[in-house]
Amino acid sequence: MKRIFSGIQPTTDGFHLGNYLGAVRNWVELQDEYDCVFCVVDLHALTIRPDPATLRSNVHKLTIALLAAGIDPERSLLFVQSEVHEHAELAWILGCVTQLGDLNRMTQFKDKSEQNQGNVNAGLYTYPVLQTADIALYRATHVPVGEDQVQHLELAREIIRRFHFVYGETFPEPQVILSKAPRVLGLDGKTKMSKSKDNYIGIGEDPDTIMKKLRSAVTDPQRLRRSDPGDPKVCNIWNLHQFFTSEEKREEIYEGCVSAGIGCVDCKKILWEGITKVTEPIRERAARLEADPAYVNAVLAEGAAKARAIARETMGDVREATGLTKGEG
Repeated sequence: MKRIFSGIQPTTDGFHLGNYLGAVRNWVELQDEYDCVFCVVDLHALTIRPDPATLRSNVHKLTIALLAAGIDPERSLLFVQSEVHEHAELAWILGCVTQLGDLNRMTQFKDKSEQNQGNVNAGLYTYPVLQTADIALYRATHVPVGEDQVQHLELAREIIRRFHFVYGETFPEPQVILSKAPRVLGLDGKTKMSKSKDNYIGIGEDPDTIMKKLRSAVTDPQRLRRSDPGDPKVCNIWNLHQFFTSEEKREEIYEGCVSAGIGCVDCKKILWEGITKVTEPIRERAARLEADPAYVNAVLAEGAAKARAIARETMGDVREATGLTKGEG
């Protein structure tokens, strides 16, 4: 059986186009081919010390966004990480076979430590170990990741191999499913799309808000006048057209840009039409889900119950392998 595991942090009240293109859209498609386990990873979010009330609210809103985007609880498990205590238990056990040198080499830890020098905590340092536990707990065979997470998955494979060397084969060694979308730049054209950098378009934003953001988005910095020819290769709006505009229309836009036959305002209008064609159905479904919190809670409760059943079976084997008492389940 081919099984997917993937998680998303509830650090904000939903997700943006970068998350959608890099992860969630892929998740929706994978439901047709794999046994899918999707998780709102609230334990991971604790590394940034979120306000408790905000964290709970974000979990609920992110769940709504995932369901609205097409995650189907009839075909996939969807649950909250902290509702399955075995994640933390397995993380400790795997941490005992993880080498410090491997954790020291993680580039994301170095980057995030520099960005948050006032909160460089042990949870951030051991984050990849909990990620490995998330994957191994459900015996996932495949993990969809973006380019920035490949190093973490390689470490997960190494940790699992080391566990097998010490205790015997227990988990599959997960394979990478690389996201079809490359890193999606933000509207500033400089860094990855991120809510913390305020360079994003939210998947649940209304058409007027999306247009307002697109108007201020950076284009070709050398194109100062409407009559100047542009260079799509250095324009982030052109980059976004790859995901939301048909190939035929993109050819027209490209030729129009380099010949000054189309201006940046018109180019953004076409992109806006493509984006809202995707986001409006999601926004409408989200509104219906927001009006039915009992259903959303029931989805998470059922998902957690099924996830716990898988996790308990896995931990029974882990406890047997490591010599721990088996417990009561």
